[in-house]
Amino acid sequence: MTETRPNRLLDAINSPDDLKGRSRAELKQIADEVRNEVIDVVSVTGGHLGSGLGVVELTVAIHSVFDAPADKLIFDVGHQCYPHKILTGRKDQMRTLRQPGGLSGFTKRAESEYDPFGAAHASTSISAGHGFAKARDLQNGDNHVIAVIGDGSMSAGMAYEAMNNAGADKSRLIVILNDNDMSIAPPVGAMSNHLSKLVSSRPYRGLRKIAKKMVSPMGLESPARRAEEYLRGFAMGGTMFEELGFYYIGPIDGHDLDTLIPILENVKAMREGPILIHVVTQKGKGYAPAENSADKYHGVSKFSVITGEQSKPKPKALAYQKVFGQTLAKLAETDDKICAITAAMPSGTSTDVFARKFPERHFDVGIAEQHAVTFAAGLAADGMRPFAAIYSTFLQRGYDQVVHDVAIQKLPVRFAIDRAGLVGADGATHAGSFDIGYLGALPGMICMAAADEADLARMVVTATQIDDGPSAFRYPRGEGIGIEIPENPQPLEIGKGRIMREGTTVAILSYGTRLVEAGKAADLLAAQGLSATVADARFAKPLDADLVERLAREHEVLITIEEGATGGFGSFVLEHLAKAGALDKGLKIRPMTLPDVFQDQDTPYMMYEAAGLNARHIAARAIEALGRGDIAEINRLASA
Repeated sequence: MTETRPNRLLDAINSPDDLKGRSRAELKQIADEVRNEVIDVVSVTGGHLGSGLGVVELTVAIHSVFDAPADKLIFDVGHQCYPHKILTGRKDQMRTLRQPGGLSGFTKRAESEYDPFGAAHASTSISAGHGFAKARDLQNGDNHVIAVIGDGSMSAGMAYEAMNNAGADKSRLIVILNDNDMSIAPPVGAMSNHLSKLVSSRPYRGLRKIAKKMVSPMGLESPARRAEEYLRGFAMGGTMFEELGFYYIGPIDGHDLDTLIPILENVKAMREGPILIHVVTQKGKGYAPAENSADKYHGVSKFSVITGEQSKPKPKALAYQKVFGQTLAKLAETDDKICAITAAMPSGTSTDVFARKFPERHFDVGIAEQHAVTFAAGLAADGMRPFAAIYSTFLQRGYDQVVHDVAIQKLPVRFAIDRAGLVGADGATHAGSFDIGYLGALPGMICMAAADEADLARMVVTATQIDDGPSAFRYPRGEGIGIEIPENPQPLEIGKGRIMREGTTVAILSYGTRLVEAGKAADLLAAQGLSATVADARFAKPLDADLVERLAREHEVLITIEEGATGGFGSFVLEHLAKAGALDKGLKIRPMTLPDVFQDQDTPYMMYEAAGLNARHIAARAIEALGRGDIAEINRLASA
């Protein structure tokens, strides 16, 4: 429950309607209180901090001028939406943010009528906004549609595709470009703020209409329009957006309510065409530790409000992404053809480790996964050895390029697939659930999954030696299991798995890091006198046919387990066994995958518990298939 404090105006704000009629001084106080609330909340829950602090005044201004939920406010990515949630009736729930059963860390349609469009990936807001605008027009509506997009999201082509379409369509759509990093504008100051108010005002727009009527009969309409656009573009820096069909206003100070509110009121009164308002903000605004941080406290764990120090637990083992980054950098010391590509995630994927040693061979292409994949294909086509390090959930955005530009041409692009499986607090939008199936379906693609950090290092080495086609290796977010990594990891034999433990009755074939849980399941079964073999597949494609057929032949039950959706590794095994006739003689096979739902946020362990992929679930599945054993005893032992 949010604490009630004397003279705190925010306590009386339960919906955007409560902002209406407030004085400018009151709105400024509310903005300060929202900022403090965001800092207090994220210090307890962790999450995205800097982005939300940067849009506090902008969010207050939008909700004080426009009329949500009738007016549709769409946040790109949604990681900056914490102030929005506070102002839209959710402030008492904010300390459940990113927690099990709590508020999402992003906008979410199922959560509130004030979230008209869910998002957690970048560059979708203008396309969605255009859709809302056309739906309004087709239904004879009269509401406003506002899309707030950050400069980082403007590095993706989808944003320009949407602007090109909306500009040509002349839809009444308001796009607010939140510029906090790219510096695409001249310095913001009194003159640019004054000009922005001027060009958004009714007298200026009226003068434009009069001038248009005067020059049209003389055939000078187009030259006059171009002259006016370029004059404004020269003064304020918006020619590119004008060329895409948007009426440009800005740049303006995104922290100055005395500027923001009149401009938004002017824009609200406009009845024609798409408009782009360019606001300049500071990530982390109002909180010194965030302002002074290199990443502006983009994503944080719990922290001390006073010092800004984050309470990160000391890692017990090296994180998987660090293993990848360090191994790749070491290999590049003796191979000058190795390159690393990332799509705006150098620290998240640990390609920054590579970048520090080989900056000329490291490429951060921004939020542009499609370009990243095809760029890597071009590098590979001319003899380089590119590694495209992209989160599983983000690689989905470049899938056509994986098919068309890489796989069909058999180009040796190596995909380092980070955040494979369930990821915890970021929930369904960031879960790496589908890459096993969508990559395994492609002819010639070699698919690997690391069971531990030593295996991951060997897979990086293996990928460097695959020069006749594409390859991919997946690994989860977070720490490894603490196994020692060899000084000089050796490559794996392509398409070969390994037996970790020999048994006679049940075979558990794991693909990825469920191998640890598979071993625990074998222990639970052994306590009931049931002998289990545990195997690590390592490869989903090409499949280790000999290993799969041996496990099917020598055991009563075969269980496959993976950190992926239905249609992946288990399906590949089933299809192979069916074609080989191994299912004709009574073998009991049980594939274990992620459930056919989008799972909400929780701790990774509890997400796998809900998914039914922990040790006790594996052992219980074996007992169910065998028709003997005690599942209650399994659960008792697992919880002991």
